[in-house]
Amino acid sequence: MQVTETLNEGLKRGYAIKVTADELDAKVNAKLEEARKDFQMKGFRKGKAPAALMKKMFGKSVLGEAMQESIDDAMRSHFEETGDRPALQPDVQMTNEAWKEGDDVEVAMTYEALPEVPETDFSKIKLEKLVAEIEENAVTEALDNLANSANHFEPRRKGSKAKDGDQVVVDFLGKVDDVAFEGGTAEDYPLVLGSGQFIPGFEEQLVGVKAGEEKSVEVKFPDEYPGAELAGKPAVFEVTVKEVKEPKPAPIDDELAKKFGMDDLDALKTQVRERLADEYSGAARQVLKRKLMDALDEVVKFDLPPSLVETEAGQIAHQLWHEDNPDVQGHDHPEIETTDEHKTLAERRVRLGLLLAEVGNKAEITVSDAEMQQAMMAQARNYPGQERQFFEFLQKNEGAQQQVRAPIFEDKVVDYIIELAKVTEKAVTKDELQAAIEALDED
Repeated sequence: MQVTETLNEGLKRGYAIKVTADELDAKVNAKLEEARKDFQMKGFRKGKAPAALMKKMFGKSVLGEAMQESIDDAMRSHFEETGDRPALQPDVQMTNEAWKEGDDVEVAMTYEALPEVPETDFSKIKLEKLVAEIEENAVTEALDNLANSANHFEPRRKGSKAKDGDQVVVDFLGKVDDVAFEGGTAEDYPLVLGSGQFIPGFEEQLVGVKAGEEKSVEVKFPDEYPGAELAGKPAVFEVTVKEVKEPKPAPIDDELAKKFGMDDLDALKTQVRERLADEYSGAARQVLKRKLMDALDEVVKFDLPPSLVETEAGQIAHQLWHEDNPDVQGHDHPEIETTDEHKTLAERRVRLGLLLAEVGNKAEITVSDAEMQQAMMAQARNYPGQERQFFEFLQKNEGAQQQVRAPIFEDKVVDYIIELAKVTEKAVTKDELQAAIEALDED
């Protein structure tokens, strides 16, 4: 077997691989001999069929497999000896197209090698970490938001008409063909107008009612209504309005705290402060990570595989095009051309991606099974009712698992580098931290 270099320009590599006819024939014979041990042929004992007869019968069918294995072995040996790591799957083409049995096999292999990532002294990188204190007005604002979302209603003035969004407390009796039906009766039912709790047309007819008013509401059950005995049928509901209430912020007290699962208001405030601390910490880390990436992009330079940059630029262009054209869901659209801006961003992403991968590998940073399980379960919770199916999909799909693993690995490498860098803290307000986060989106 011969491997001869034909191209060495930058990261581009080319090699001519020759598998001699004798080598190929030897591999075919070895595979047939291995199969002969368990082969039963009529007229011969098991494993005693003549080798020549075996080759005549099965030689051609084994030849293709032997040829592929020989080429694979040559490629594997080449990468082990040179230490090259191809950026993408190598392109392998047979060059003697007129090949016939008994000829040498000649193959051309080309690829782009991953570059050598230079060592970087991360201790020379200077970073500034934003630290925002939790001010009392931020706690108050968070409590106000909880109070506004607590679904709290207070009675309107006597004689006030119900508006969309109000809560009406009603008794009702529903009839179809003048006969009351099961499930169509209730007393003191709190109905928020516009909530869509009842069948279409019901809530709209109660807009404008007053406390003490009686009203006949005429509706038609949808054709696809679950109850077949009611589907598509007209109905009349005799409604008595007992109260009309308007939405109001709930009082910020122990009762509000209990609505959110806390024992009292002090416990709720503690939880709010902890949540704000997590939010501030997460936001500060986003800013710190971007500063780190900017710093690394400035100081770390090396050649990049053109194919990786081209692929990344195409993905960026495609993603941005869909963001600008949200109505187009599929990929049936004109070809999207990449620009210099896409290429510049792609070069940054590829460079930083290769750098982080190299640093993580050298530092033996790994993603544990427990971390993967936790991340997979978190993603599965985004599919209510299908959590188990999605989790099982992730378990069986290596490509999907890699998409889960990659950001965890990246964050761990980022943390590792930050520990080595010189980091100073800067006290900021909540608004200043928010402004720093918004600036990230503008870049």
